[in-house]
Amino acid sequence: MDKWGVSTWRNKPIVQQPEYSDLSSLQSVESQLRGNPPLVFVNEIQALSRQLSRVAEGQAFLLQGGDCAESFAEFNTDNIQNTCKILLQMAVILVFSGSCPVVQVGRLAGQFAKPRSADKEIKKGVELPSYRGDIINDIAFNQNARTPDPDRMIRAYNQSAATLNLLRAFTKGGLADLHQVHQWNLEFVKESPLGEKYQNLADRIGEALAFMEACGVTSKDTPSIRETTMYTSHEALLLNYEEALTRQDNITGDWYDCSAHMIWIGERTRQLDEAHIEFARGVKNPIGIKAGPSIDPDKLLRLIDKVNPHNEPGRLTVIVRMGADHISDELPPLIRSVKREGRHVVWSSDPMHGNTVETSHGYKTRSFDKILEEVRKFFEIHSSEGTYAGGIHCEMTGQNVTECIGGAQAITEKELAHKYYTHCDPRLNAAQALELAFLISDFLKKAEYEVRPRYK
Repeated sequence: MDKWGVSTWRNKPIVQQPEYSDLSSLQSVESQLRGNPPLVFVNEIQALSRQLSRVAEGQAFLLQGGDCAESFAEFNTDNIQNTCKILLQMAVILVFSGSCPVVQVGRLAGQFAKPRSADKEIKKGVELPSYRGDIINDIAFNQNARTPDPDRMIRAYNQSAATLNLLRAFTKGGLADLHQVHQWNLEFVKESPLGEKYQNLADRIGEALAFMEACGVTSKDTPSIRETTMYTSHEALLLNYEEALTRQDNITGDWYDCSAHMIWIGERTRQLDEAHIEFARGVKNPIGIKAGPSIDPDKLLRLIDKVNPHNEPGRLTVIVRMGADHISDELPPLIRSVKREGRHVVWSSDPMHGNTVETSHGYKTRSFDKILEEVRKFFEIHSSEGTYAGGIHCEMTGQNVTECIGGAQAITEKELAHKYYTHCDPRLNAAQALELAFLISDFLKKAEYEVRPRYK
């Protein structure tokens, strides 16, 4: 392969990028970001790589979730805390019920850019650039709002830094203490059947902690009881921003994208010889690649070899987003090919993007039944192939939204308008996320006796 440099992506074809009219302003913003402190640190990225190598070996499970697209307008402490809480709840369900260590990675502190199916949007005969996320332009439909503004990268950086500060405080400062597990339920979940199910699980955890304390094992000498680590991730879409936050480690000489612990390349930008894969292949972060129905075994193997030429476990996560109606036909050939060639990858399921539909009322939504169906098939296929289903990747929120139909709350199409807040794609609410976690825990229990080695 050609020699990689932090800017070699600029010599490649690129898609899904904004057209900035003021290039001098763009260069000024990039220069400012290059001088800013990193958002995450090399030792943290390396720690995540080690955790994901355990996932690749079947010894842990990857829980990756958070907002579809973070926004400037909805940035506040409560929203971040609620998303943190639901990820903590899901992790506790998977650890306790599924008997499996969990690696927590949020779609937080950087998930601002979104790919679009068209460059332009037309409303009432007016054509404007599509909304590409708050890091690029604004969702309001007028010429000024939709004009890409490089200064938005500075605002995204500042909001990401504040979000990371809150996450570190929540996960290290008491919120993640297992003794607080009873208090994690969000208000609108408490009265639901799932709230009761979660409360029963919390009671069992309380009994287990009391037993451990009687045996002399307390949170004072066992940090994992009182705190946890939540890593961050986002789609590496706006490469001007990603390059500006990439730093060279002065010990190893390796390059790390310090905008997040993990980045992924989406379905629309994973062309083998284009800019996004060129950038991803050279940074040492864990990398995700979305794999939808358009990918075939040969393409996947070539992508794996380009991004992970040394076949390092934990380096690469294949995020499968086939849709419930296609996964049974499309996923098995990919698994067999990767297994036959001895490639080390983490297999993760994104059951959201392949199950998006538009209602007669004009709302994008997802059927929770279809989401569960794709997850169930994902685990069953891996079980039948003798491989490990290692992760889940979901768009979700701790807010009480009505964006995906179905679930224990039985949200209908008519109810979508009640609390439809997303700036882009529909998200699971907390109750639906808990329901999904309980389902996955059942599959993890089964995997304990089939393909997953006992955790050591």
